[in-house]
Amino acid sequence: MTDLCDKDGANRLAAKIQDFWRKRGFDVVVETKDEGFVSTMRSARTDLRSNMINGMPTKFGGAEAG
Repeated sequence: MTDLCDKDGANRLAAKIQDFWRKRGFDVVVETKDEGFVSTMRSARTDLRSNMINGMPTKFGGAEAG
């Protein structure tokens, strides 16, 4: 199982999300944010932040779907 909460996993997930929406013609920006150690997870955590609203893109990028 791949951990999507660590730095590497969060970066891979961010790239996948951006690529998914870019292929559909939308300009989505996804950034990672280190949250540090979380006691309930007993590990460090990296979160994603994007310019989407309710999981949907807000800007059409003009790229052609391919």
